[in-house]
Amino acid sequence: MTADLPAEVSRLSKEESFTFSCHPGVACFTECCRLLELALTPYDVLRLRLATGLNSSQLLADYLLVEQEAGEPFPRVYLSMVDDGRASCVFASASGCRVYPHRPAACRSYPLGRAVSRREDGSLTEQHVLLREPHCRGFAESAVNSITSFTREQGLASYNRSNDRLAEILQHQAIRQGFIPNQSQNGFFLHALYDLDLFRADCLASTALGTEEKSRLATDDEFLLSFAMAEVERQLFADLPRGLSFTRLERHGPC
Repeated sequence: MTADLPAEVSRLSKEESFTFSCHPGVACFTECCRLLELALTPYDVLRLRLATGLNSSQLLADYLLVEQEAGEPFPRVYLSMVDDGRASCVFASASGCRVYPHRPAACRSYPLGRAVSRREDGSLTEQHVLLREPHCRGFAESAVNSITSFTREQGLASYNRSNDRLAEILQHQAIRQGFIPNQSQNGFFLHALYDLDLFRADCLASTALGTEEKSRLATDDEFLLSFAMAEVERQLFADLPRGLSFTRLERHGPC
């Protein structure tokens, strides 16, 4: 997070508390589901598969958009919005979120924002901000929250854990020094992390994996995603020379 924050955004320490609650009785209920650009992490997509009953390939085709700006190392995945003039979330309804038990991390954490930064030693540090949008009436509610209590109540632990693992890839030393994955590598990034059911099928067909490992990959989604992240990291970075500038280094094709 940069030092220059928008007027409605303020830093929040773990010692600070804030009053906020969102429920159908709040006048602005579901307004935060409009005019939305919602980036999704692999764990968000894992959970949306469970919410919709779709496999990952169907979810990608029907609900997700993939974009990559020139010069960005990795593609971004967004939830598609309804073309209703308000860019409403496809899962929003008058009665609330239709995938509420499996809603993405950004929705769970609102109005909190969380960012992690990777230190030189590879460890992660986190920062939090509070977003006070003018339309939001949730701050007039009496419920007192801390970062710890709000994170627990919103079920964010598993989301944060997986997203922190993803940050180790997105903020890898090679990426920070300018390494840009090629088209083939980014294709594998999307395949392994966002099309989990297809990646699972590849794993189960592999002769390099043992029966016990395949059994867990077949039944444990979170283990599957963790395995996928490790494989993405290996294919992107395992054979890059250490101590070199990566700005002009390019690899061709998968390992």
